[in-house]
Amino acid sequence: MKLHVEVQATHGAARAGVVRTPRGAFRTPVFMPVGTRGAVRALTSGDLDRLGAAVVLGNTYHLMQRPGAEVVGSLGGLGRFMGLDPSVHTLTDSGGFQVFSLGPRVDDDGVTFRSTYDGSTVRLTPESAVAAQELLGADVQMVLDVCVALPASRETVRRAVERTADWAARARAAHRRGEDQALFGIVQGGVDLELRRESAERTVALDFDGYAVGGLSVGEERGATLAALAEAVAVLPADQPRYFMGLGDPVGVVEAIAAGVDMMDCVLPTRFARHGTILTDAGRLSIRRAEFARSDEPLDPTCGCETCVRYSRGYLRHLSQSREATAATLCTVHNVAWLLRLVDRARAAVVDGSLDGLRREVADVWGRS
Repeated sequence: MKLHVEVQATHGAARAGVVRTPRGAFRTPVFMPVGTRGAVRALTSGDLDRLGAAVVLGNTYHLMQRPGAEVVGSLGGLGRFMGLDPSVHTLTDSGGFQVFSLGPRVDDDGVTFRSTYDGSTVRLTPESAVAAQELLGADVQMVLDVCVALPASRETVRRAVERTADWAARARAAHRRGEDQALFGIVQGGVDLELRRESAERTVALDFDGYAVGGLSVGEERGATLAALAEAVAVLPADQPRYFMGLGDPVGVVEAIAAGVDMMDCVLPTRFARHGTILTDAGRLSIRRAEFARSDEPLDPTCGCETCVRYSRGYLRHLSQSREATAATLCTVHNVAWLLRLVDRARAAVVDGSLDGLRREVADVWGRS
């Protein structure tokens, strides 16, 4: 199921478009909230509907172990399992990022690791990752890749590029659910521009349904991130979706869109919210600060989300200080709404030619937050 971006406007390398699928369509650029275990933390699927989320992620590492990919498949696939509106698309990652954070045993055939659920030994290969995601039934699934922590030696990055390319070819051959599920290849290469380009060329040669850039925004300097991203994007097909994996900081989001990225995801808005950190047009705000105890202001006066329309900073500080679960929900509603709105603003700026101004605005505010 090869996906295409119907480009409706461009501004430099940035583009605004529409991706059509058997389920319907979604506009790009798009930010995708992360529903790791089949739920976006602190939110219901009804919340996601009201927020206007167009694509939601699930995590294969977690879902294949609990409740099991077969269970999710028997209950109609990830979207139906979550109770999402039928128009909302879903995407599952391969689980590779989580697996590699566990220090697994890696060989040319796959990875072996211990489950964080019950301590059992689990084996994941390119083929089994595809099979699990076919059962999960998302609209888009990702190949199993090798994601290395940065900084890393060139030899380590080179080995990751080689295995990622080999595993991508095996995943492509194993994928059978092509009529209603796209398979995306992933470009690796760290911040080495030569290896980034090589990985992109080898991935494109396999003719995937869409493409992702992985292994960036993992602690390296932003300039190095953007240079590596540009090297990959220069090779990726102009008419297919480009997905930057694990990106959610406001400056990074806008800069990636300016570089030609169509899709991005991150746990940042939900993780921040659980710790009382709020995304606003004026920068980062901690709702737990004592100065907000008697504040009747909304979290962000420029935001029209339900939290900002209905609740005061004073009330939200009280909930957060009292460790009420409602605090996480209301702050998450706002943070996800704010990031979705930022991406909508970026799309509008591509259309009307004002993206450079938005980049300066966001960098000025968030570069010091």
